[in-house]
Amino acid sequence: MKPIPPLLDHLVLATPDLPATVAEFASRTGVTPAPGGVHVGLGTRNYLVGLGGRSYLEIIGPDPEQPEPVELRPFGVDRLAGPATVTWAISPPDLGAAIATARERGYDPGPIHPMSRRTPDGTLLRWRLTDSGSGHPSGLVPFLIDWGGSVHPAASGLPVTPLLEVTATAPEPDKVRPLLSALGTELALGEGPFMISFTVRTPEGPVTFG
Repeated sequence: MKPIPPLLDHLVLATPDLPATVAEFASRTGVTPAPGGVHVGLGTRNYLVGLGGRSYLEIIGPDPEQPEPVELRPFGVDRLAGPATVTWAISPPDLGAAIATARERGYDPGPIHPMSRRTPDGTLLRWRLTDSGSGHPSGLVPFLIDWGGSVHPAASGLPVTPLLEVTATAPEPDKVRPLLSALGTELALGEGPFMISFTVRTPEGPVTFG
């Protein structure tokens, strides 16, 4: 089992208090996350940290400068009591082919949706992703993403905390593993409550976030 999931694009650390979680990450790692941008109409904004290679961490939370969205904010932000690693994304070489293969193997990643956000310098990023709400409710099964012609966030000069490993637990791990296999990836899974954790390397040693 690989310590880092194959095809990993990014991890999603969601929080009801974005400034506090960004400050905590900086305090624990010595690396200050960079502003990512605003998800207009969804009521969220994010901060980003490179994890090495073509992977990054997204810290996402409510954007107080936006009006309350009509629907609940993405990733269950409105229902969280505190920060949590709620899900992750993979970036296959061919999004359409990966979806077709997964469906042939018995798992439907859901429909594709176009998304966008503006970076602090005004650059508009566009990408496509599968509907994470259609996936496994635990968040352990990743959604799929394709950045198309946009510059990948990990290639945009982010501060970096190298990723050492990603681990997870589930009450019945053997029910999750086939779904991961259908997507061409894997995750170090143990038995326990639904949870995702990741560990990064810092000057002070490894630091783990749940």
